[in-house]
Amino acid sequence: MGRVVHFEIHADDVARARAFYSGLFGWQFQEIMPDTYWLVTTGPDDRPGINGGLMRRHAGQSGDIIMAYVCTIDTDDIDAAIARALDLGAVTAMAKHAIPGIGWQFYARDTEGNVFGIHQRDDKAA
Repeated sequence: MGRVVHFEIHADDVARARAFYSGLFGWQFQEIMPDTYWLVTTGPDDRPGINGGLMRRHAGQSGDIIMAYVCTIDTDDIDAAIARALDLGAVTAMAKHAIPGIGWQFYARDTEGNVFGIHQRDDKAA
């Protein structure tokens, strides 16, 4: 069974977004892809909750931009999960792509138009 394991905040001005969330909640940010992607630590590992990411906003394949937090669900087989999502009526929002050294990511719109992510861990992704 897939669980929500990650969230993402998409931002036009990532410095402004980092300052906002750091100032409001005390979240910490670690840049892992230069000027593109930051890991977000929302609290200590011994407390309930999940961590996430902050990324520079860019248009998806449909030309729409993502204006929301996106929850990402972990899977052991991203290709099978993508196929199943599409079979159930999802529409690709951003094609499967590598997050170097971390894994594979795919974004879709569900049957209601909501964007969600599917992620497969793979430290060899490139």
